[in-house]
Amino acid sequence: MVETVRTSHYIDGTWRTGTPTIDVSNPATEETIATIPSADEALVEEALSAAQSAQDEWGAMPGVERAEVIRDIGAVIEDHVEDVGDVLMAEQGKPRSAAHGEVTGTLTLADYTAGWGRRIEGDIVPSDNRDEQIQLQRHPMGVVAAIIPWNYPIAVLMRKILPALIAGNAVVVKPSSTTPLATIRVFELLDEELDLPDGLVNLVLGGSTVGDALVTAPDTDMVTMTGSTSVGKKIMEAAAQNLTPVSLELGGKAPAIVAADADVDAAVEDILTARITNAGQVCTCAERVFVHEDVAEEFTDKYVAATDALELGPPESDPEMGPQVTQGELDWTHQSVEAAVESGAALLAGGEPLSGGDFERGFWYPPTVLGDVDPSMDVVEQEVFGPVTPIVTVESVEQAVVYANRSRYGLSSYVFTEDYQTAMRTVEDLDYGETYVNRTLGEAWQGHHIGWNDSGMGGDDGKYGVLKYTQIKSVYHDYS
Repeated sequence: MVETVRTSHYIDGTWRTGTPTIDVSNPATEETIATIPSADEALVEEALSAAQSAQDEWGAMPGVERAEVIRDIGAVIEDHVEDVGDVLMAEQGKPRSAAHGEVTGTLTLADYTAGWGRRIEGDIVPSDNRDEQIQLQRHPMGVVAAIIPWNYPIAVLMRKILPALIAGNAVVVKPSSTTPLATIRVFELLDEELDLPDGLVNLVLGGSTVGDALVTAPDTDMVTMTGSTSVGKKIMEAAAQNLTPVSLELGGKAPAIVAADADVDAAVEDILTARITNAGQVCTCAERVFVHEDVAEEFTDKYVAATDALELGPPESDPEMGPQVTQGELDWTHQSVEAAVESGAALLAGGEPLSGGDFERGFWYPPTVLGDVDPSMDVVEQEVFGPVTPIVTVESVEQAVVYANRSRYGLSSYVFTEDYQTAMRTVEDLDYGETYVNRTLGEAWQGHHIGWNDSGMGGDDGKYGVLKYTQIKSVYHDYS
């Protein structure tokens, strides 16, 4: 068991116990490490009411004062990186350095977000009338419901609550019931070490019924959620009952295009890293590779060799890749591989769940490479969310773009080329919210991580992410 972490809700500055109903397991060992309660509708309403009460004073506070609180939150996290990281490793299965790195990465986000204390600005626009001024003011949304995914619980938690807070909002957080413990630990630390206003940040535990209650509550002024496209669509439909604004960062099927003039060695290294990060459980992972026929054989041979050399093992030993998070995720990964092979794909590496030794228990699937892949196969079109790389040979970059754009997703994409014109034209032609040229994974906080099409309308970072947590009030001053 994770002895140091409470299994309680946090509402209005107090810890609220409940009947334990949901087991939290270590995906490397299948051991139950905690059992959490699930909030009922009354408790959700209480959390929203507490947030509503706290938000009035918080929203009226000068931005520079809110920024100091953001810096304090960052300082608390900085003092407890290993603590939070170890809890995250136990519940999510990330290798130790990756779990600690996820926590450390939020420190620069806190620093960046605090800078917005003086930068949330409105506008003054010309009036059609003499002796009149039109002001466009930015005000907080109010109470934000933040629904956090299981794959990056701390990174996404901070990515949502810090911009919401700097914009003057109060927050109610619902972590994934699969990986709630590191989030609880963060709330414990904030409660112990900071004197935050009661009700400013609240935590409700549970599954989809808790999420439904948050989304449909009339006291929720905005919903921000990161997760699957199917769940995102249900949230959007439910939020429409109250016309509640939503920010949804959903699934992806990132294409990696390797041109004939690409640095093949660099492309192999970067794409493989992007494919196996978090056991392939990242919405921005390189989910399919389109390689020009002139370098397809070289790329494939080197990619398979690099895949075979990867180290897997217990997360605490800090291997290159850990387990998948649940049996269900492993099953979906394996079913996707089996369906591709049955449809004619060649299995070049991996392809079977691991067992025996360190892999006797847990949800272990090896990095898997598929060749002879037809672009119409499901493994190329549907999100797999596991360490599987289908390689498609193409005649041109233009053909690769056509295949890439056939997907209903539009989150991340990658292009490897040494030709400036190829890079620029491909960036223009790809229907994706973000494109990386000659590198993979790792968006900047000052950028904007945004999806197109079925990848949602998310984006909590950068200028446009912060401003999403505000609403505009138009004021007409007639001084005639």
